[in-house]
Amino acid sequence: MAAIDKVRVLIVGDSGVGKTSLAHLICYNEPIANPYWTIGCSVQTKLHEYKAGTPSEKPFFVELWDIGGWSAHRNSRSIFYNPTHGIILVHDLTNRKSQQNLHKWLAEILNRDESSAGNEYDPEQFVGTSIPMLVIGTKMNLAQAAPELSRRRSSTIAEECAADEINLDCTQAKHLAPGTSNAVKMSRFFDKVIERKYYSRESSQPSTPVSMERRRQAGAGHFTKFLHMS
Repeated sequence: MAAIDKVRVLIVGDSGVGKTSLAHLICYNEPIANPYWTIGCSVQTKLHEYKAGTPSEKPFFVELWDIGGWSAHRNSRSIFYNPTHGIILVHDLTNRKSQQNLHKWLAEILNRDESSAGNEYDPEQFVGTSIPMLVIGTKMNLAQAAPELSRRRSSTIAEECAADEINLDCTQAKHLAPGTSNAVKMSRFFDKVIERKYYSRESSQPSTPVSMERRRQAGAGHFTKFLHMS
C-alpha cells in the first residue's frame, strides 16, 4: 500500500478558547468528553479526502497541531511552527480580546525566526502571506445567549487574510456535520492546504514571508500524540 502524504496545520489562539475541543471534534466527529489544558503541543490526525467526489480524489493525513496558549510559553513554542502548511486561528466569541489577539498569534508564527520584539501586528505582512488560513469562533451557544455578543461583526483578521470564517459550538457535533456550510468550509480549507503544498508552484519555493519547506526539521514527519515543553 502506498504511503499517505500529510500536511501540518497549526491551531492557535488564546488559552481557554477551545482549541483542544475543536481539534477533537474535527478528527472524531464528536465532542470531547473531558477537555484538558494543553501544555506545549498536542497533535491529532485526521484522514481527509482531497477533492472528494472528483476524479482527483486522494487521501491525505492532516496533522492538527494544537498549540498551548499560555503566554509564558511564547518564547519557546516557535519550535512547533516548522513547517507550517496551514493555520487555524481560534477565538472565543464571548471574549473580544481573544479575537483581537489573533493578530498577535499570526505575527508570532510569521516572525518565528526573529526576536520576540518583531512579533508585532503588521497588516501589510498579512496581505503578503500565502499560507492558507481559517478563522473559527467557538462557544457560539454562549454568544447567542447574549444579544450584545451576537451583534458583533465578523473577524477583521478573516477579512484581511481573505480567509473563510466559521462560528460553532464544539459541544455540538452537528455544527461540523457532513454537508453543512461549516463542513464545506473546513474541507475547502484542507484542500487549499494540500494543494499549496503538493500541487502548486509554491510547493517548491520558500513560503512568503519566510522559508518553511527548506527548514523542515528532521523529526517533524513523525506523529507524536503529545509534545511537552521542557
